[in-house]
Amino acid sequence: MPAKRKKAVTLLSGGIDSTTAMHIAHSEGFEIYALTIDYGQRHDAELEMARRCAERLGVKEHLLLPVGLRHIGGSALTSDIEVPKRVKSEDLKEDSEFNSKIQTPDSSTIPVTYVPARNTIFLSLALAWAEVTEAEDIFIGANVLDYSGYPDCRPEYLDAFEKMANLATKAAVENKARYKIHAPLIKMTKAEIIRKGAELGVDHSLTWSCYSPIFLNGRYSPCTLCDSCILRKKGFNEAGMIDPAEAV
Repeated sequence: MPAKRKKAVTLLSGGIDSTTAMHIAHSEGFEIYALTIDYGQRHDAELEMARRCAERLGVKEHLLLPVGLRHIGGSALTSDIEVPKRVKSEDLKEDSEFNSKIQTPDSSTIPVTYVPARNTIFLSLALAWAEVTEAEDIFIGANVLDYSGYPDCRPEYLDAFEKMANLATKAAVENKARYKIHAPLIKMTKAEIIRKGAELGVDHSLTWSCYSPIFLNGRYSPCTLCDSCILRKKGFNEAGMIDPAEAV
């Protein structure tokens, strides 16, 4: 009888990072339970991309879970706060102020696109589903190099959550499970993530990055000027690859 595959809950937003993390989990032999959160984000075009990415990979189950963070607000992604834009998307040269902001977050540089307690909420939901499905592994596409300065993407935060998970669940307290939070992209640049995804068969044309999409001619298009669009373009440039989404 073949060995039973280990299960993993993977947080899947529909972006490059979460999709690559899901593919890494799959490549490591895990049976994938993909969890996508509809939290009222203005860039909800990513939800359809998440569905397509999960379907393409052939995950065991894909759960789309609504959580009304728009009622709480406090972020440019969940309220009427304006998403910051760059003056021009072509300016991808080394920008010391921008690079400092995205690599060493502090209270003065954390951008308005930070969603209060988002990863804590998302990981808690992933943990709940993991306990029910008897999965002990949770994958998240958090990254501390090419990201927008969010405090809940740091290794020390993920370590703390893992400790909490093993203190706060029935399965762990009864020694039936030992939960592990995997962040395989944590120290990779966006270019390295893109290359890794390509190696594992990620279809980047099915991923979404833009925080402030434009609805035109019946479809959403990236704004090309928000931090997430800039980081995506910078990543493909540095990877020496063409972003297939730009041709769609």
